[in-house]
Amino acid sequence: MRFTSEQRLDDGVLEREFTLGDIPGLLWTPASASASEPVPLILLGHPPLGLRRMYPRLVGRALHAAADGFGAATIELPGSGDRPRWPAVDQARADLRRAMEAGEPVGDEIIDALVLPLVDKAVPEWQAALDALLSLPEVGGPVGYSGGVISIGVRLAVVEPRISAAVLFAGSLVPRAMFEEARRVTVPLHVLLQWDDEGNDRQAALDLFDAFGSTDKSLHAHLGGHTGVPQFAGDAAAQFFTRHLR
Repeated sequence: MRFTSEQRLDDGVLEREFTLGDIPGLLWTPASASASEPVPLILLGHPPLGLRRMYPRLVGRALHAAADGFGAATIELPGSGDRPRWPAVDQARADLRRAMEAGEPVGDEIIDALVLPLVDKAVPEWQAALDALLSLPEVGGPVGYSGGVISIGVRLAVVEPRISAAVLFAGSLVPRAMFEEARRVTVPLHVLLQWDDEGNDRQAALDLFDAFGSTDKSLHAHLGGHTGVPQFAGDAAAQFFTRHLR
């Protein structure tokens, strides 16, 4: 990990850009973070739209986390932002757009081609980032994962023992293979569902929640489309992390 820039934000929150090999990332730590008082960490997932485009939403989530005494970090997803294009995934995205614009059902082949390669590549990168982040003296455990592509969160919750709790957004397409992985998830879960999400299969989201093996899981459904998540939903997610990461 190499830090490339830093700046102070509101309330003394330190924002640092970094690179991990060729992967860009961002780390935010509250003013209270120190080697003598390391802070818990929340990994901020996001859709594959690029860190620059997602920055306003990410920094808002990070400042909210810092106000609760948590550090927060994120990395650029494969094929997104300034990272090299990924032709196979770009083709799957084009196929998805064509199917949706034509009003056709999105088949399993498109979903698998779009999501599974991303999960396979992104999850080891998140784990490498976590190795580097937890080596910093001011950052400690426990660790939470929040938002982003739900299949990435599912895989991380299964394979990464340092993830202690997760907030998942049921707003992305889920391959059938992920349902079997969901049965192996045992960490506490807070799942957010937008009831009228235009691009999401509501029943599939409900079935995925049912499949999770966690005994501590809750589903929070709100009326509205994909981008209509109410402000208080973020507050509830923050309270979930305060309960489980303290």
